[in-house]
Amino acid sequence: MSLLATAPADRIGALAAGLVAAVPHAMLRPPEIGAVMTRGRTGATGAPFNLGEMTVTRCSLRLASGEVGHAYVQGRDRAKAHQAALVDALMQTERAADMRRDILEPLRRARDDARLARAEKAAATRVDFFTLVRGED
Repeated sequence: MSLLATAPADRIGALAAGLVAAVPHAMLRPPEIGAVMTRGRTGATGAPFNLGEMTVTRCSLRLASGEVGHAYVQGRDRAKAHQAALVDALMQTERAADMRRDILEPLRRARDDARLARAEKAAATRVDFFTLVRGED
């Protein structure tokens, strides 16, 4: 689910283009926009505190075969939440291998490539400091 929630909406839309129309489903909770409180910790270990609010869109649906899919995505993109919930529901069916191959793996590769490019860009600016040891010690 984190892969679907963090992927760019246009990329999910391109990969899951025909799913919404092709897969019969009923909305349990149509895509709706709201806010959640985000929390943080000082130094990642300190006491939790309220950091601020974040806009999210959530969606829940049921396939004709009975599987239920849920999605929460950052921002105000109803189509992305709908598509992510549909993929979640289809991952519970015999089509899970197809969803993994056709949608999740391309998203994972794109995410990993972006992380690698960002790490390489940061590594190019790295400065190695060293000290010379004097022989007097």
